[in-house]
Amino acid sequence: MKEMFKKLDIDLTDRQVEQFEKYYKFLLEWNEKINLTAIVEKEEVVVKHFYDSLYLAKIVDFSNQKICDIGSGAGFPGIPLKIIYPEIDLTIVDSLGKRIKFLDLLCEELKITVTNVHARAEEYVSTVWQQYDLVFARAVAKLNILSELCIPYVKIGGKFIALKGANAAEEIANSQNAFKTLSAELEKYIEYELPNGFGKRGIAVIKKNQNTMKKYPRIYGKIKGSPL
Repeated sequence: MKEMFKKLDIDLTDRQVEQFEKYYKFLLEWNEKINLTAIVEKEEVVVKHFYDSLYLAKIVDFSNQKICDIGSGAGFPGIPLKIIYPEIDLTIVDSLGKRIKFLDLLCEELKITVTNVHARAEEYVSTVWQQYDLVFARAVAKLNILSELCIPYVKIGGKFIALKGANAAEEIANSQNAFKTLSAELEKYIEYELPNGFGKRGIAVIKKNQNTMKKYPRIYGKIKGSPL
């Protein structure tokens, strides 16, 4: 793990290696109780979940950032980033109570401080409107849907970062109206190879330029039924 993460210019401490080992074991244990991930083999988890989450460190400066991870599921990318950058102020929002319970207990196990919120993204945003420097989403939803859910969380000058599969150019093209409507624009899109032949991934970085209109996000049924 240490050698692999050096490709990201990350030198793991012994404590961080221990935290990732605990994370993996805890993930397997809880995956038998609730559906957290279809990926359970250790090398795959390390590459497709841990390494993939930490690739963000090559793109974004995390020093003293207030971050929100939307629909984090089993904690990706937020928890791996918190292990490496313990100073970040991290909030995770997820709509499933069982996943939030898992995250609460995981944070206790890893001895890290994270605000885990059980709520729907389109509802919780009213309490933290435009407060975050960085907002992440690693969900399977289309980018125009994710944009409406996530960009209202981002402060002016901040960034929404969507972790996608490779070849997301069409998705990005179909999201231009959403970016414009939500007062944001695509800053860059980066594709990269995961180690050990585990495939390609892409990251879209969307910058928030002005205030988003208060009528967004709409209720989820409208977002999904009539995307921007």
